[in-house]
Amino acid sequence: MKFSETHFDERILRAVDELGFLECTPVQEETFKLVQEGRDVLAQSQTGTGKTAAFLISGFHLLLNDEKYQGKKMLVLAPTRELADQIEKDAHQIGKHLPLRIASFYGGVGYGHQEKMLQEGVEVLIGTPGRILDYVNSRKLILKDIGILVIDEADRMFDMGFLPDIRRILKGLNPPDRRRTFLFSATLNSQVGYLAWEYMHDPGEVLIEPEKVSVQNINQELFHVSHDEKMPLLLGILKKYQARNAVFFVNTKHSAIRLAKRLTANGYAADYLIGDMPQSQRLRVIQRFKENALSWLVATDVAARGLHIEDLDLVVNYDLPLESETYVHRIGRTARAGKSGRAVSLACEKYVYGLKGIEDLLGFKIPVQWLDEAEWVEDKSAGRDWGAEEEPRKGHGRNDRRHTGERRTRDGGGREKKKVVSQLISQITGSRESSHRDSHKIGGSPKNRTPQKSAAPAPGATASLEDKLAYYRKKYGSEFEKAREADRAAVGKPSDTPAKSRDIEAENTSAEKKDSRKKRHNRRARKKKGLSKVPIDEKMEKESLTAAVVSKKPGFFQRLFRFLTGKKEN
Repeated sequence: MKFSETHFDERILRAVDELGFLECTPVQEETFKLVQEGRDVLAQSQTGTGKTAAFLISGFHLLLNDEKYQGKKMLVLAPTRELADQIEKDAHQIGKHLPLRIASFYGGVGYGHQEKMLQEGVEVLIGTPGRILDYVNSRKLILKDIGILVIDEADRMFDMGFLPDIRRILKGLNPPDRRRTFLFSATLNSQVGYLAWEYMHDPGEVLIEPEKVSVQNINQELFHVSHDEKMPLLLGILKKYQARNAVFFVNTKHSAIRLAKRLTANGYAADYLIGDMPQSQRLRVIQRFKENALSWLVATDVAARGLHIEDLDLVVNYDLPLESETYVHRIGRTARAGKSGRAVSLACEKYVYGLKGIEDLLGFKIPVQWLDEAEWVEDKSAGRDWGAEEEPRKGHGRNDRRHTGERRTRDGGGREKKKVVSQLISQITGSRESSHRDSHKIGGSPKNRTPQKSAAPAPGATASLEDKLAYYRKKYGSEFEKAREADRAAVGKPSDTPAKSRDIEAENTSAEKKDSRKKRHNRRARKKKGLSKVPIDEKMEKESLTAAVVSKKPGFFQRLFRFLTGKKEN
């Protein structure tokens, strides 16, 4: 069916024609039929099928031409900020000739501008459930004014824990027979079905099979490769296919940062898109990619849905996804609107266990390809430390406060000192224990993290203690001396011989026992005098604190000498 054959508002059809849309997609054709019959719509449809245009065109027509909904508003609920932003852009294009004010409402940005739009009046609201509820609770948004409701990617909403929020919104709306509801989901599971039965009025079903979406016009390829050889193979693939642009999907935010840096080092200027980034920065990266100012984008699954890129040549699953359905959403970034595309997946020993579930979902095995090693490209980023311990850009997400100057001042610089000391210990000792401890400091799991190599090898195990100290003094210069002086100031100057190190341990133990005796004496004194608290001599308190620091938190060099002498910490 052609758009010109529909009976929608002429202003809508004029905008659709200007966008170059001629033929309706299957989901659009079935949705339009149900709208003309006056029924709600329950659709199983994934991204790339034209569902956004389906509910926007239908909703705009009802707001303008159906007396039942004139003077009412349209609310579109989306699971992510990216998807809400994309729907808003599509809404402005389809509704550019209409007297409808359109705005989006989501977290990650300030309330001021959004509240101003609500005060001025908005007919089409697009937002995430959490931010919409904020305005409902503050009485800045009245749900009874909503005549048309759209729930996009309902299954994704449930996966993200939005079901309670959606129920609260639905309960505040007009009864199902007094509003029009559109519900779109990649899968019509029991949760979606129950929600439709409870909150929709006579819904008609539209079913678009997921496997048809995933294979249509997408050339899928699978390469088996070890984790350490991924990069040379990837560079060979990029050289062979000569793609103009590509999105690389990884499973963790730290992997995204590292891969973007490694691609840039190999001549592919890349940026990354992760969930912890501020919303304004995420939108800038997406806009640069859409405008072809950026050709190579590394992303976590925050961009697997709702990222609408025209003419995307290549999607690379650098890491196979942990969930089978995610594979379909990732490769759906290419071959949109009937165009062709290519999806390449690298199956390494770390994530290959997810391959069977993906192929079971697709209903066929992904064709396996091989690239001769002669076609691999030398990795210029190999052997370098690409910031495995780097935190995402400052000011990200819910953990903003940990990056503020206020926190650092209150911390007394302890966080930075611990980080420097930890790095030096790891480089000097080369121990697995230090690597394990560092992996937890950056919020990662040891089993999901590739061990990082130090910038240069430590001197051989046969070298003397003096040789090793001289080596690291020369290697790290003033920073090494600063760390040494800081440790001396905090825990007392360590000796340069194992014997003196053992003397320090004996003194620490003695100080701890002395402190314990003083505490017992104070408790007996309080008991005899019937006092709740006996003032402790200032000198005694300082000695007690010093003893506790020395005994419980040995300094950098003390730990170093214990390691070199083979003596374990108590």
